[in-house]
Amino acid sequence: MAKLANVERKRLRNKSVRTFVKTCTAKADSLIDEKETEAAGGAVVAAVSALDKAVRKKVIHRNKAARRKSRLMKKLNQATKS
Repeated sequence: MAKLANVERKRLRNKSVRTFVKTCTAKADSLIDEKETEAAGGAVVAAVSALDKAVRKKVIHRNKAARRKSRLMKKLNQATKS
């Protein structure tokens, strides 16, 4: 029973961390789409930070975080060019 309680506690923590990461990346994505590059830059920094924290807590795999960060930065750079 103790193992089950521990697993449930970790699942709930991981769920909140994952949700926070999704929120940050979605916010950055929407700001990039709206061509608000100044605000989008700050949102991307926040999203990258959230992804790094999730990796440190072993909630998501480091390669997945790297892929998401790369895609966000690529999208931001393309938006600032045009």
